[in-house]
Amino acid sequence: MSQATEVVEDFLLSHDLDFEKSDAKRFMVTLPGEKKLQTHCALIIGDHSLMISAFVIRKPDENEADVHHWCMTKNASMYGVAYAINELGDIYLVGRLPLAAVTATELDKIIGSILQYSDSSFNLLLELGFANAIRREWAWRVTRGESLANLEAFSHLI
Repeated sequence: MSQATEVVEDFLLSHDLDFEKSDAKRFMVTLPGEKKLQTHCALIIGDHSLMISAFVIRKPDENEADVHHWCMTKNASMYGVAYAINELGDIYLVGRLPLAAVTATELDKIIGSILQYSDSSFNLLLELGFANAIRREWAWRVTRGESLANLEAFSHLI
């Protein structure tokens, strides 16, 4: 086991984070949140760096340019990770650390950044990229008498 692998595994265990280790170099971590209830994050140890990738939202249904503009503007003030899109247009937080920088302190900062950025941006990104879908979901729930509890943050869109 490499030193970086050991540091990552010890960190995840000591912080009681839910994770699966698919092989000696890949950790899939589920981070708890408030607005975004879970953020799934991959920590992959390569030959020279630790790659971090956390799913934020799927490709926006609408206002894609506005969503991307917001993400790119936000990138300038972020620590350790940045917003990026994959080949499908889904939005992730991504970053890399040189293996020599993989310490418990740095992992704490990076994981904390992912939690902060993913959770604090979640409702805004949904509002920008999925407002019409939220309105349709709200109307559907109202007609069926379903709970609107997890949509209350978007009541101003209705």
